[in-house]
Amino acid sequence: MMKFLTTSPTSKRRLRATLLAGAAVLAVSGLGLAGLVNMAPTPVFAQSNTAAAAQFMPSFADIVAKVRPAVVSVKVKLEAASMSEDDGQDFAVPDLPPGHPLEKFFKQFRDQGKNGKKGGPKQYGMAQGSGFFISADGYLVTNNHVVENAVEVTLTTDDGQTLAAKIIGRDPKTDLALLKTIDNGPYAFVPFAAVSPRVGDWVVAVGNPFGLGGTVTAGIVSARGRDIGSGPYDDYIQIDAPVNRGNSGGPTFNLNGEVVGVNTAIYSPSGGSVGIAFAIPSETVSSVIGSLKDGGSVARGYLGVQIQPVTQDIADSLGLADTKGALVAEAQAGTPAADAGLKPGDTIREVNGEVMAGPREVSKRISQVKPGDTAKITYVRAGKEMTAMVRLALLPDQKTAAADPAAATKASPAFGLTLAPSKDGSGVLVTDVDPSGAGSEKGMQKGDLILEIGGKPVSKPADVRSAIEEAKKDGRKAIILRVRNEEGTRFVALAFPKA
Repeated sequence: MMKFLTTSPTSKRRLRATLLAGAAVLAVSGLGLAGLVNMAPTPVFAQSNTAAAAQFMPSFADIVAKVRPAVVSVKVKLEAASMSEDDGQDFAVPDLPPGHPLEKFFKQFRDQGKNGKKGGPKQYGMAQGSGFFISADGYLVTNNHVVENAVEVTLTTDDGQTLAAKIIGRDPKTDLALLKTIDNGPYAFVPFAAVSPRVGDWVVAVGNPFGLGGTVTAGIVSARGRDIGSGPYDDYIQIDAPVNRGNSGGPTFNLNGEVVGVNTAIYSPSGGSVGIAFAIPSETVSSVIGSLKDGGSVARGYLGVQIQPVTQDIADSLGLADTKGALVAEAQAGTPAADAGLKPGDTIREVNGEVMAGPREVSKRISQVKPGDTAKITYVRAGKEMTAMVRLALLPDQKTAAADPAAATKASPAFGLTLAPSKDGSGVLVTDVDPSGAGSEKGMQKGDLILEIGGKPVSKPADVRSAIEEAKKDGRKAIILRVRNEEGTRFVALAFPKA
């Protein structure tokens, strides 16, 4: 279960200390017994390696002393209506029978809740996170989810000062926010790292877990490029330094005291640290925060395509050598992509000379290009590599088309799909899906609109059946459908049953 790291004062009351002294004694006793039984001398090279390891084990004290003054606790005043369950503010009032000794005691809490919901005095709560200064004049970084519903923001520095702050800008897509103190400082601040950390590098996290400000933990970079499903531009660093609720928005440092990431989420079945934490990389943070500082928002390049991964079935259907790149499911009319000639079925392989592993890389790279600048798009169409120079636009509001069901339905003979013509003739509507059919296995659902099959537009179920029969006669192993629903347009490759 993914958990964001904002916490509240009530979370402090849930802390429990676990004593491990007994386990430590048992472990030492066990080692002692093993030493008595195994009397063989330790090889010289093993002794040397052990001594070297002890000599080079890092101490983080100098780094912590340098960076901790720049890290703050972020306290946020929230209206009760905007507080989530994760804030820990809900109080469950038991349903007691009349005359119960505790009825009067709990009634006051029930009445307070009713008053808040029926226009009584506004109810407020508090949430807490972390942040860090990036300039001497009081600009600082935290997570968007820490401050997005804030009525008031205050900061507590490492030396105990309390500072008022205001929100300069927020970017929900990357979960970042830029704050500014009311007082201009000066304040201790920390720089962003110019070089990305490697997997296996030591890192140090500083923050405000469970309201325990100034907490320092250490670990290594466990992985890079993690997609945790939190947004369209996921590209997290995974670390094993223990972070918990309240660490949201806090920095992770390299051994030079430079910020390599902003702690944002943890994976935890229990809600506490299990050694899997995710931080937004410093290169993303630096770019987004720069835009927020300049204009209060982030301007991203817009290509105007809906894209999807290239599966092996799709690669076989289109004659592609591998599954790299992103398949264009739709090039929306009037967008830079359509104006540059991109079409459904094209496979984007490179953006500005960088090879794209999949759709996530394409989206991220396009978003990094400023609106109005030109991007070089390399793509494959019908087995031929082509290039388009596309001048990107600003991301506009998008709408999705809906299809109306028709009365008559007919079944597709091969894939377990029940079909009907759409009301406006824009495609063929899927009105039912056999759970055991090939269509269901590929994620097709009731309400999907089939726009094309085998690269040809369709407007009635007979068109679908004809295309299927034609593909079978040609000896093809699969046929590709272009499908639209409320989530967008995509390609679906359906394999024919083996004889």
